[in-house]
Amino acid sequence: MLMHPDMLLVLANDRHREVIAEADRRRLLTSARLTRHARRAARKASAVRGQPTGILASCEPSAAVPAR
Repeated sequence: MLMHPDMLLVLANDRHREVIAEADRRRLLTSARLTRHARRAARKASAVRGQPTGILASCEPSAAVPAR
């Protein structure tokens, strides 16, 4: 079956756009996943100091309070 050259060009261009869009989606998802993992790792690193101990917890970390 012979196809018209313009039709082949349209099909090739459509496929090319699909491949580019798929690569963009993959790149975006990878970037989002890496950002999310980095944020989680940073949160775990500061989890001890970042979590309040209760409603009446002081604003300063207890290690920085001078002994009396």
